[in-house]
Amino acid sequence: MSSHNGNGGQGGPWSSGPKPNINIEDLVRQGQDRLKQMLPGGGSTQKLIVLGALALVGLGAWTSYYTVPSDSVAVLQRFGKYLKEVPPGLHFKLPLGIDTATIVPVKRQLKQEFGFSTPSAGDPYQSPRRRDQKRETQMVTGDLNAALVEWVIQYRISEPIKFLFEVRKPSETLRYVSESVMREVVGDRTVDEVITIGRQEIESEALTKMQALSTKYAMGISIDQVQLKNINPPQPVQESFNEVNQAQQEKEKLINEARRDYNKVIPLAEGEKDQRIREADGYRLKRVNEAEGDAARFNALLAEYSKAPEVTRRRIYLETLQEVMPGIRSKIIVDEQTRGILPLLNLDNKMSVRP
Repeated sequence: MSSHNGNGGQGGPWSSGPKPNINIEDLVRQGQDRLKQMLPGGGSTQKLIVLGALALVGLGAWTSYYTVPSDSVAVLQRFGKYLKEVPPGLHFKLPLGIDTATIVPVKRQLKQEFGFSTPSAGDPYQSPRRRDQKRETQMVTGDLNAALVEWVIQYRISEPIKFLFEVRKPSETLRYVSESVMREVVGDRTVDEVITIGRQEIESEALTKMQALSTKYAMGISIDQVQLKNINPPQPVQESFNEVNQAQQEKEKLINEARRDYNKVIPLAEGEKDQRIREADGYRLKRVNEAEGDAARFNALLAEYSKAPEVTRRRIYLETLQEVMPGIRSKIIVDEQTRGILPLLNLDNKMSVRP
């Protein structure tokens, strides 16, 4: 041993002398023995290793597949970097957090409520926070009056990549955008317009401006509808505003009733007028035609009278008697020669009596 140590390291691992015979199985067995001594219950170490390996395999299998609903897509990331967009269905990915899939509901219509909340809402950004629920409804109109405005917006996620990566907390940002736009639109109008007649115009203008800001900020959101809910004045003046609103409604009611009566009476009068005009035209044509016929007949009779005055006079006399006599019930005859009056024999009764 002394001569070996005096060779200045020649008996080391890189020396050319004889090397010891190393058995791998002996080393593994020694390592297992030491592990058994270090862990309690050294006889069950192999079982623990097997169980750990099985748990690792099960966890890998459990995290290697995912399902995308029919109304959504999945954005796949590998070590945090965007990889691709996955359609609905069953898909597989690298396990143990290497790949992550984020489900984005692109075909579902989402909504956000301002001034009130739905208890069963699953989206934390759908309803306002308790401390903000009253604050976000308090607005100042263009004529420096106050109003409490509640509204709802309905939107869809149109671009999932922008929704996830371009803006931090896009749903919360959308709430701030919606509140800012609504305050701007309400601030440009009087309180009467906001509460009564300007609701549709406010909804349309707010929708246009919200969509413009969402596009400018690259939020990946498409706003479908802005709908105003309850719009009330502040509590101290609410009774007075209700009276004004009731008077406005009564005014509209009276106007509608007047229009209804107008639409009922005027067409009837127009019809009667047209009927009277048509009757007058008919009577005029009748009288003109009768007058023209009488004139033509008189001219014809005058021509005949010019040819034979006595005969024509006699014929006119006989025709006149023929028209007059049938209407007289008791008939008498005046004899011009004797100046006597003779009763006329009623031949009608005699002719009606049969033998």
